[in-house]
Amino acid sequence: MTGILVADADRPREGGPARAQVEVAVGVLIRPDGGFLLTSRPAGKVYAGYWEFPGGKVEPGETVEQALRRELIEEIGLVIGAVQPWRVELVDYPHALVRLNFCKVFEWRGELHMHEGQSFAWQSLPVDVRPVLPGTVPVLQWFAQERGFTGATHAG
Repeated sequence: MTGILVADADRPREGGPARAQVEVAVGVLIRPDGGFLLTSRPAGKVYAGYWEFPGGKVEPGETVEQALRRELIEEIGLVIGAVQPWRVELVDYPHALVRLNFCKVFEWRGELHMHEGQSFAWQSLPVDVRPVLPGTVPVLQWFAQERGFTGATHAG
């Protein structure tokens, strides 16, 4: 895990400095051609309309993998195969301190169905959807490093 990524540093932090971390399981779904899935945050949620990798909160008693399997069925209608834990990033958002557990997923079944009214887009570098959620930006940078991509990873 790297340091803490502070999103919107000019805004106050809800809950103050002693707030608890929220564990989140994040699925980085990657097709054989290298394309990856981004989804938009649904209306009514914090950062609505921002693009991110799908996933959600880890509930008490769940492992990251169990949470990811549940969330991807609930959010986008996919049953995933093997889960490969990849990286962990701590993001300090104004509304929450979030520990993002990024997992690569190369196999799934089912058809994409956006159960929360969000949009989806298969992307490659540089991504052409915007705005991108701050916690998503490091993943795009990691992809660029892995793939030897030297351009901008996203349009600001």
